[in-house]
Amino acid sequence: MADTSTETPRRGPGILFRLLVVVLALVVGAAVVWVVRVATVPQTGAEVPAAQVEAAPVEPNSATPVEADATAPAPQAGQSGTDPLRAWADRLAGPTGIPARALVAYGNAELNVRSTTPGCRLSWATLAGIGRIESNHGQYGGATLGADGRPSIPIIGVPLDGSAGVRAITDTDAGQFDGDATVDRAVGPMQFIPSTWRKWGADGNLDGVGDPQQIDDAALAAGRYLCANGRDLGTATGWWQGVFSYNNSVPYGQKVFGLADGYARTAAARR
Repeated sequence: MADTSTETPRRGPGILFRLLVVVLALVVGAAVVWVVRVATVPQTGAEVPAAQVEAAPVEPNSATPVEADATAPAPQAGQSGTDPLRAWADRLAGPTGIPARALVAYGNAELNVRSTTPGCRLSWATLAGIGRIESNHGQYGGATLGADGRPSIPIIGVPLDGSAGVRAITDTDAGQFDGDATVDRAVGPMQFIPSTWRKWGADGNLDGVGDPQQIDDAALAAGRYLCANGRDLGTATGWWQGVFSYNNSVPYGQKVFGLADGYARTAAARR
């Protein structure tokens, strides 16, 4: 779930669209993650469901790009009833262990950001790495991710009350997003602090509402947040800057990389 350490800053917006030839761009982004090497596991709180995942043996900013060709065939224009993004997600759900509905959100966020901010070179695999750590792809606490992209149980983090290991953040949303009118809590599959959501929140599924509990909205917000300040996530420096802006912790970044690299390689192997 969210990093509640005293080092944690936080994130970002949305728009769901389906392109008939999205899969090509998707997987190109899937493959651009960075080889970074260490051996420690992020300590992001007892509620982090990915704590058992091995961290990649990497050091920040020591990376060279992994250029794997994970391209999947795109349907031809005119194939009615075919959703290439969903087909891509269905194909990768089993091998990656990521729910197809979450993959749709991550893939859509990459496509959206690549169309609006191509210089950022956001990868769905990076979003998936973050989503795994923050909420197990919207499944934290026994939740299931519904077809509408919302977890069956709202995902709400620990109180940010300044107690041991967590930041002190007084309430900024009158409990609107986190149900706590005293202090803030990180919310949703990508674990946004309410004040950060107010700045970066997005409407990824085009329903007219930006909801941090809805994974299309949250994934697009996270993508835009990672790309802030002109970052290029296709470089080692830019990638690490983006992930550290999400959670200023080297072990956290190492774990995100290990997961993202694994997801990208799995996608490449099943193109």
